Amino acid sequence: MSAVATLQRKSNPGRDYGYSNARVRGMRARLFTQAYLDDLMASKDISDVIQVLMQTEYGPDLEERLLHGRTAQQVDEALKDNMVRKFRKVLGLANDEAYGLMIVLLGRWDLFNVKTILRGIHMSLSHEEIEDSLIAVGQLSHVDMVELAKQPSVKALVDTLATWELPYAVPLRAEMAHYNEDGDLSVLELALDKFYTAWADKSLRCRRSNAKLARRFLGVQVDTINLLTCLRLLNADVEAEEVNRFYLPGGLHVKEELFSDLASMSDVDEVYERLKRTPYGRPVEAVAIKYVEHGSVSVFERALEDYLMRRAFAAGQGEPLGVGIIIGYMWAKANEVTNLRIIVKGVSVGMPVERIKEELIIV
Repeated sequence: MSAVATLQRKSNPGRDYGYSNARVRGMRARLFTQAYLDDLMASKDISDVIQVLMQTEYGPDLEERLLHGRTAQQVDEALKDNMVRKFRKVLGLANDEAYGLMIVLLGRWDLFNVKTILRGIHMSLSHEEIEDSLIAVGQLSHVDMVELAKQPSVKALVDTLATWELPYAVPLRAEMAHYNEDGDLSVLELALDKFYTAWADKSLRCRRSNAKLARRFLGVQVDTINLLTCLRLLNADVEAEEVNRFYLPGGLHVKEELFSDLASMSDVDEVYERLKRTPYGRPVEAVAIKYVEHGSVSVFERALEDYLMRRAFAAGQGEPLGVGIIIGYMWAKANEVTNLRIIVKGVSVGMPVERIKEELIIV
């Protein structure tokens, strides 16, 4: 019997998308505009940021957290609390089909949280340090994640996941021997990535239009991960026969053959030439010069995140009586919270407005 508290709700088998999508569109209308974020970035200190945000839907979450201090850290926690609360609300509104599809897509957050805990324990971080990076918007509750973060070793973490009968224990156990040999955390992280993408891809294989839309969106996410892996391999000393073990299944355009070709290339120009007939050619080309100037793959990561966000927004502009509205809102909300967290951190340390703005993704 699992110790994990799953998301409980009343079944809504007969509810159509009209009711839930009308409510979600109302929630999306309350997301902040770029002009609002510009004004917030101009705040002189964290007190000003708090004063402004208290007048918004983040107010109740801030009131609770600020009892522990009017600090940037408490504001950050309040922003995460709000995101969790809004996601729970949307899932409560959804019919059974939408709920099932979103649980699969939101599995990326469980994956992120498990990998964050795994990485923190591997690096011997305190459970408090690990908890700062976690967001409980998947099936794992905050209480579950705190308990996992307190495990004394990677082995203890994997054993706890197995005791709770969580599926992520399966790929981790399969690779523990390799991890124990040389302490290479990447073998465990890759095993988790492959497990999630294979499970999600299989779960969304269905003829229904909403499942197809969700699977296309998942495919874009997998493509972006594979592309970033290829770009990181440009300057890595990896044997050709080793390259394909990094490939994740389930992408839309970056299939295994293309992945192998990209990973074998020597510079960004070659990558762009190979990608320019795919939807990813333009985002890569747009930041290629910046990559040459800075030499950091993070510029591509930012460009691909921006592309993914645009695809999520586009999903929300499609069929008015489908799951796209919910996907669009949830990713827009996650993006808003990410932007707000960046602004809070930037203002609290006195970062120039232009520097903060460079870190945001505004679509």
